[in-house]
Amino acid sequence: MRLSINGEQRESAAANVFDLWKEFVDGLDIDEPRGFAIALNGGVVRKPKWTETRLSPGDRVEIVRPMQGG
Repeated sequence: MRLSINGEQRESAAANVFDLWKEFVDGLDIDEPRGFAIALNGGVVRKPKWTETRLSPGDRVEIVRPMQGG
């Protein structure tokens, strides 16, 4: 399905927010979602709800991770 992920249109096979996070970090050396936040259509999705929060075509998703530096 087509989603807007961090402002960019992308295709994804993810059924829920957690699966999308796994796609997002694929290829990175990251095993757990600690330090990440996800918003779906403008609302924050709490980590305990990631696996049960379904995605629909056209959803807007923001996946963020705080970074240090200036």
